Amino acid sequence: MIDLSSFNHTVIQNILHVYVSWTRYLLFLIMAFYTYLNFRYFSVDERKRKKICGRQILLMLLLHLIAFSVICMNTLDTAVAAFYGMQVVFFLCFIYVYRALYPRASRLLVNNMCMLLCVGFLMLTRLSYDRAVRQFIIAAVSASVTWIIPVIIDRVRLLRKMTWFYGILGILLLGAVCLAGNTSFGAQLSLDIGIFSVQPSEFVKILYVLFIAGMLDRSTGFRHIAVTTAAAAVHVLILVLSRDLGSALIFFTAYLFMLYAATSDLRWMGAGVLSGSLAAAAAYRLFSHVRNRVLAWRDPWSDIDDKGYQITQSLFAIGTGSWFGLGLYEGMPRKIPVVEKDFIFAAVSEELGALFALCLLLICLGCFLQFVLIAGQLKDTFYKLTAFGLGTVYIVQVFLTVGGVIKFIPSTGVTLPLVSYGGSSILSTFILFSIIQGLYMMAGPEGAEGK
Repeated sequence: MIDLSSFNHTVIQNILHVYVSWTRYLLFLIMAFYTYLNFRYFSVDERKRKKICGRQILLMLLLHLIAFSVICMNTLDTAVAAFYGMQVVFFLCFIYVYRALYPRASRLLVNNMCMLLCVGFLMLTRLSYDRAVRQFIIAAVSASVTWIIPVIIDRVRLLRKMTWFYGILGILLLGAVCLAGNTSFGAQLSLDIGIFSVQPSEFVKILYVLFIAGMLDRSTGFRHIAVTTAAAAVHVLILVLSRDLGSALIFFTAYLFMLYAATSDLRWMGAGVLSGSLAAAAAYRLFSHVRNRVLAWRDPWSDIDDKGYQITQSLFAIGTGSWFGLGLYEGMPRKIPVVEKDFIFAAVSEELGALFALCLLLICLGCFLQFVLIAGQLKDTFYKLTAFGLGTVYIVQVFLTVGGVIKFIPSTGVTLPLVSYGGSSILSTFILFSIIQGLYMMAGPEGAEGK
């Protein structure tokens, strides 16, 4: 006699498997078209740009719906369906309230933020529902508290006069972490404030950019650059002593490029690269934490069960996913340690495919290009350097995250902005994008047209 319950379960599983197999191609096509529009935006007039942004919103919502239909079918949990509905409300409110409050804001940046958050929410829901809910709450709170920032940037002109306040506050915050911070994977990263754990370096990088922009706006003479370099070196040194070498590299690279942007002198760039190379060699000798990561990067297969386990599992996941991915819930991303934070790009590659992950990177690149274009439109040196510096911080963080995941560089332990799990990262990225929006609105005739 046939067991109907078992037979029905098998049929349902087969139907679900077929559905997941087809949705991976559909998700890629939607993501690819969104990415195409992301770059098409830069080559058309204002009327067409508004149409492009409208299409991007529809594509993002369609991708979100299809991905969560797979998640709901796999979990059969009404709470997940309700969570999906809350996300849709959040995205629509964020997009249209932002547009109502700031008609001159960059719609492209708002759309890209939502797409990156969308991918982050769906991957985190697949990996850990509880963490996905926490991430969503933090994102909603971050969106609420950063509404005011574009107005402040656009109208408050005292910000450029607070240069040393930014520098001293940043040094004090980093120093507090160095002295009393919590240790995670060999590095002191966070401070406990009540029931919350905060990673100050995520916010100090914004203060740091404002400090460097203010200093280089005043003068690019040798003495002034020497003072600025010394202050920047204090930031980086404290991060090195905290063994937060990923953030140290972001700070160092941001200063190097901002200095070159302010002076157009390649000698400073050469001196910076030389000093950075010497510092990296010293860090390798001084910190076992660094040596372990470099050795794991050079030959992870020789110690696959210990030091090389994380990177090898990441490479296995990316290789298994191939171009189009295995489909949501068809892979094993949880085998990768800390997959929700440092290695979420590997999880995306495994289940949604390398082509989907590449589109995700291109969206990040599109954000960076918008930052650079805004910097080019600004006439004031302080604001120009601020936009360029924040863009550098953003794209270097993306590069370090993805480079570590694919074994292009040693793992640095930094997150993929708006995609990886992490409250401090989410809030600081919202602040960064809000500052850029404020700069966009003051960028002159182009900003006034409401791109």
